[in-house]
Amino acid sequence: MKTRRLFTLSTLLGALTLSSAALALDAPKERPILAVSGKIAEKNAGEVARFDMKMIEALPQHTFTTSTPWFDKPVKFTGPLLADVLAAVKASGTNVSAVAINDYKITIPAADASKFKVIVARLIDDKPIPVREKGPLFVVYPFDSAAELRTSTYYERSIWQLKALDIQ
Repeated sequence: MKTRRLFTLSTLLGALTLSSAALALDAPKERPILAVSGKIAEKNAGEVARFDMKMIEALPQHTFTTSTPWFDKPVKFTGPLLADVLAAVKASGTNVSAVAINDYKITIPAADASKFKVIVARLIDDKPIPVREKGPLFVVYPFDSAAELRTSTYYERSIWQLKALDIQ
C-alpha cells in the first residue's frame, strides 16, 4: 500500500512538473511578444520558442523594488526571473543576446540570470508596461541589492522593449 501511494504521488508530481513546463511552451494563443532562439532544446515555432504575455504570466512571478537611472524614485518590477525563461526553453549557452523593438542589442552573460535574480519585468508598480514607457518587457537587475550593480555595465544590460533573446 505504501509503495502504491508513493508511486501515485511521484507520478502526480512528475505530471505536474511536465505540465507546467509544457504550458510555458504551448504555441502562443495571442500575439507573440518574445522570441527565444539559439542554443535551446524546447521550441514551439520551428527553431524558435515564442511567448505571448499569458505564457510569460504563467511562469513563476517575482517582484522587487529598486532605484534606477530611468525613474526619479524606486520602482516596483514584477515578472518571471530571466533564469526561469531560460529554463523554460532549456537554454544551454553562456551568453544571451537581448534585442529591443528598436533593434538595440546587448549581450548579457547567462550567469547573471541566477547570480543577480534578474527579472523580465511585465509590470511596473503593478501595471502593464506600455511600449512607449519601456514595455511590454523590460530586463531589470535588482540594482539596490548590490553596489556592483549600480554601474553602466549593468544599466546597459537592462534592456527595455525586449522582443528577442538569442542564446549563444
